[in-house]
Amino acid sequence: MRQSKAPEDSPNRLRARLIESERAIRSTFLDRRLSMESGSEKRTVGKQARNSRRTNARAEPQRRVAAPDRRIRPWVVAAVVGIVVVALAAAAIAVAATFGAGGSSSLPSGAQTFAEADHAHVSTSVSYDRVPPAGGAHSAVQLNCGIYAQAVPNENAVHSLEHGAVWITYQPALAADQVAALQQLVTSNYVGTEKYLILSPYAGLPSPIVASAWGAQLSVAGASDSRLADFIRHFAGGGQGGEQGAACTGGVGSPLG
Repeated sequence: MRQSKAPEDSPNRLRARLIESERAIRSTFLDRRLSMESGSEKRTVGKQARNSRRTNARAEPQRRVAAPDRRIRPWVVAAVVGIVVVALAAAAIAVAATFGAGGSSSLPSGAQTFAEADHAHVSTSVSYDRVPPAGGAHSAVQLNCGIYAQAVPNENAVHSLEHGAVWITYQPALAADQVAALQQLVTSNYVGTEKYLILSPYAGLPSPIVASAWGAQLSVAGASDSRLADFIRHFAGGGQGGEQGAACTGGVGSPLG
């Protein structure tokens, strides 16, 4: 018998098979690609999550360390309070200096004050408008502060007044016990090493004792008058002469003490 041949595929059927094969290949390729991209995205997301956790883990100790910095520590408060207290104390000292070294804010009763604007240095004698003088033109050299048994030059003593000294003058005929009491009053009220107090006899005084500072005077009858001590505490070492803290030593004169 003659064997029958399998029918040969027509061109159309071959073309159709090729198209189906191509579609199958594309489908398989796309499925693999999508699967790979999905895996990559999952890996990327996982990596980002891990990195985020690591960053947060590293930042947490820093936040714990930095957190106390936002709190006001007690020592900071104490330091600020200390600075304020020091500033207030300095202001109080400055105010006290304006009124005198003794810290008294009021003049004793009977004290007179007046303007003395002339601070010129001269090399000749000066005719003052008060006895004793309490400011005005004066010598370029100050009188050394302390106790004198003899009269002292006006012009040098006035220079010391400009530096903040108080000049206690008494009539030459004042009783010895009164002079001794004045000496005790002066030495017990010296201000620092510069002293800022002068004691000397003075002829022609309007009262037994006259205390003078730059631009201020007080007349009393005796050494026991408490206003005399108040005047000293108010002005001695003060800034009424415009040169507070300037020397009351290193000038002329040889005080007894």
